[in-house]
Amino acid sequence: MRAPRLVAACAAVAWAAAAGAATWDFEVRLDGKPIGTHRFVVEEVATAAAAGTEAPIARTVQSTARFDVRLLGLTVFRYRHEAKERWRGDCLQSVQSRTDDDGKPVQVDKTFADPDCPMSYAYWNPALVREQRLLNPQTGEFDEVRVERLPDGVIPVNGRDVDATQWRLTATPPATSGKATDRQQITLWRDRADGRWIGLDAVVKGGRVLSYRLP
Repeated sequence: MRAPRLVAACAAVAWAAAAGAATWDFEVRLDGKPIGTHRFVVEEVATAAAAGTEAPIARTVQSTARFDVRLLGLTVFRYRHEAKERWRGDCLQSVQSRTDDDGKPVQVDKTFADPDCPMSYAYWNPALVREQRLLNPQTGEFDEVRVERLPDGVIPVNGRDVDATQWRLTATPPATSGKATDRQQITLWRDRADGRWIGLDAVVKGGRVLSYRLP
């Protein structure tokens, strides 16, 4: 999923766990200073298949973010976000979210038809890098997205350096939002060994850098 305008954006396991849930517990920092956490839980759900066919994997995705930016001991920005998504294969079926963006409440409740096969900012899903439009679960609107492969690098994961692939997402909100010129650049990090999601960086308002890291 995509994080808000101030933000973009694990127990160290591959997202495609054979069974049960895969969990990412990120520590979130703004210009290197801790401001909160963002937790993602991706869980597979049993589905029935038609005779002679294989059922696509069904998943539920739950996301919970809590950020507090403080200055001289005072909270100058507060953000809370909860979202639940249902997926069938790589197709988003529905999304419900509630957000408190520094006192501004936003709710989204949407469902999608199978032929549409949209995708949200599902950083956990390797198929994300092939998309050109992504749903922002905070706003319920689709952003136009350009994805570029960057040189590989190294980032810390659970206290050790990990070789990683690096992808840049340049996201542009729809013209109807009034923020079409408000582009955002997001850097997505994946473990080069197994492709799992291990980090995220975003350039936010004022040129500040917001980072997701696994502590």
